[in-house]
Amino acid sequence: MSLERFRIGFLPLVDAALPILAHELGFAETEGVVIELVRDVTWAAVRDRLLYGHTDAAHLVAPLAIATALGRDRPAVPMAVPFVLGLNGNAITVSTALGEALALDETLGDPVAIGESLRRVAGERRAVGRRLRFGVVHRHSSHNYMLRYWLAGVGIRPDSDIEIVVTSPPFAADALAAGEVDGICVGEPWNSIAVDRGVGRIALATAQIWRRGVEKVLAMRADRAEERRDGVLRLIRALHTAAAHFIDPKTVEQSAAILSRAHYLDAPVDAILRAITDRIRVVPGGEPVHYPDFMFQYREAANFPWRSQAGWLYAQMVRWEGLSFSPEDAATAQGVFRPDLYRAALAGSGAPLPGASSKLEGALVEPIGAGSTQGRLVLGSDRFFDGRAFDPDDIPAYLAGLP
Repeated sequence: MSLERFRIGFLPLVDAALPILAHELGFAETEGVVIELVRDVTWAAVRDRLLYGHTDAAHLVAPLAIATALGRDRPAVPMAVPFVLGLNGNAITVSTALGEALALDETLGDPVAIGESLRRVAGERRAVGRRLRFGVVHRHSSHNYMLRYWLAGVGIRPDSDIEIVVTSPPFAADALAAGEVDGICVGEPWNSIAVDRGVGRIALATAQIWRRGVEKVLAMRADRAEERRDGVLRLIRALHTAAAHFIDPKTVEQSAAILSRAHYLDAPVDAILRAITDRIRVVPGGEPVHYPDFMFQYREAANFPWRSQAGWLYAQMVRWEGLSFSPEDAATAQGVFRPDLYRAALAGSGAPLPGASSKLEGALVEPIGAGSTQGRLVLGSDRFFDGRAFDPDDIPAYLAGLP
């Protein structure tokens, strides 16, 4: 078996774990794959390295892959997402001063109740000409869309009542400490680091806004995915094995130690371990709060690229960027996610393979069995905090019903 080499770009985040572990623990080698990891500090740099051939694949925020395929902010390049690197795992962290103004306690509160308090504070600040400012990691990021979805759902107008700016994940805690922003929506370990430094407190986990919300993905140029199809299938199998390892309680300390290394996250082991084990330190010096499935992996076919997830991200792009809905763009956006490659890679492995490529998002309250072409598949709750559901086959009606 000839070796397939993949240079993979990443940002120092816990959800970059799968390619890192696949490389470090030999899962890639078993599949005849050699991984070289290329660390960056901004999502724009990760994307540009990928587009110009400096890397072969990337750990990427899912909406940025879609925006790239649609030609948002730059010439369009067809993209392929054959594997989801994780669901949820982000949080909204506010400055300690804003936390006091919101009267937050030492738990993860209710999104609606916190939203009501934030709406009051935001109104007071806007009245004196000093709007609250929140940082997100990229304009085309799930962080941006999750934050906006929550704000709008509790009666706060993004860009009017609250300003939203971009800050790189590794510098998000610094921006909070410097007073440049009043809140951040970022991935781990940077929320926990802000708390541990005493400059912030976690208000919400994004899993409270959309349970099972899509987050980072393995992205590549569509032409490269086709040219290197066999290698891509091998890489998917290596990542799938790494995902099973990542959720094993017996391996979490090993995973945290690997990720903490200077050339990966360069972050405290304890902050990384808390994220992996769904334990969140909400306030400086506080006892970690257990929030099940804060960062979701592997189970329930979590790494499967549902086209309906891409459809929801496209709908938010239309909503917040002043675009008109386009059936062609919707098809392009959903076509970025490639369940066909995922199925081809894992056929015969015993891994559950969904029979459908799209589903009604946000409709499940309790676990339910789902149709599969291989293995037994049970899907858990994927609710949005406001109880809405997203039908990828009728995006205009969904958009028309949003606040």
